[in-house]
Amino acid sequence: MVPVALVNDFLIESRTIAVEIECALMSVLQTPLTQLLGCEYPVIQTAMGWVADPNLVAATCNAGGFGFLAGAVMTPQEVEQGIIAIKEKTNKPFGVNFHMYTPGANDIIDTCIFHGVKAVSYSRSPSKAMIQKLKDAGIVCIPTVGALKHAVKAVEMGADAVVVQGGEGGGHTGSVSSSILLPQVVDALEVPVVAAGGFKDGRGLVAALSYGAAGIAMGTRFLMTQESPVPTQTKQHYVKAPTEQIIVSKKLDGMPQRMINNPCLRELQQTSALGMLLLAVKNGLAFTKITGGSLVDMLRSGWQMKQSNGLSFGQTLMAANAPMMIQEAMVKGHPDKGILPSGQVAGAITDLPTGAELMQSIIDEAQATLNNLSTLM
Repeated sequence: MVPVALVNDFLIESRTIAVEIECALMSVLQTPLTQLLGCEYPVIQTAMGWVADPNLVAATCNAGGFGFLAGAVMTPQEVEQGIIAIKEKTNKPFGVNFHMYTPGANDIIDTCIFHGVKAVSYSRSPSKAMIQKLKDAGIVCIPTVGALKHAVKAVEMGADAVVVQGGEGGGHTGSVSSSILLPQVVDALEVPVVAAGGFKDGRGLVAALSYGAAGIAMGTRFLMTQESPVPTQTKQHYVKAPTEQIIVSKKLDGMPQRMINNPCLRELQQTSALGMLLLAVKNGLAFTKITGGSLVDMLRSGWQMKQSNGLSFGQTLMAANAPMMIQEAMVKGHPDKGILPSGQVAGAITDLPTGAELMQSIIDEAQATLNNLSTLM
């Protein structure tokens, strides 16, 4: 018979080891990203247009992550209303995403400064002067890029951290996979690098950290949660999407975008160049009403994008196609009549948890993964 004292010693030692492992995990998850943003876990919810609303942002932040409001499809007044709504739902830090080339960009910056927003995110056509104004106000600047040269340029312009999206990611995306692009960017930069494109769980988080990233950013995974405002019928298209049918197309605006191959996209693939341009003008006028601009503003923004990105003027005008056609699926609930931006990772997701359940599962799986690695070592 085993002595009681020996059994007690074993149990105490087991509990001690468990506590040590738990503390080690928490230490691993306290990265330069959590220090920079003030969040509990190094997990960012990206600012998907029409999806990242105050409810989703607040749910993400309350669960320990860091959420960005999708201000790029809002007027400056709507951005302020969104910030106020988030503050009513959480006391945690959060961010706002917007395009610096749009007419209301300066108003959005002033609003973010006034309300003490923790961070802003942006992508195409950044303004060095705007970035400096945000930094002077103590706001963290985190652009999203899809290529090494763009990551380096972003830091030169003042970025405090960079989200680097591999080709697996949804929406506008590059052609290099995360496993190749991520270490290249990590090696090239001295600021925190956040991995995006192909991440959905704790194993992915640990993998990203092993490459030297300071955390992960997820869009599609947060879209597929209970707090996401996307209509149920549209969410079901994501749940059922086969990985091989989440493809890249340049049809929308001349730039590669990853989307679920649905009837709307297949119809667009057959539309002539002239037809797409006419559609872009129609959608552009509709988009200016949403963002509070005018036809002149739209043309001016298009020209600025052309100068910054080296695209044709027609391509820059066609940039309005994406938000309006995404709205058809994400807001109006017509998944076959609109565009469904999606990362390839949707093909590996079969559930729609709450934000809290998702975050807890990520942390639990990260812990289990680290435990498994420790046994190998």
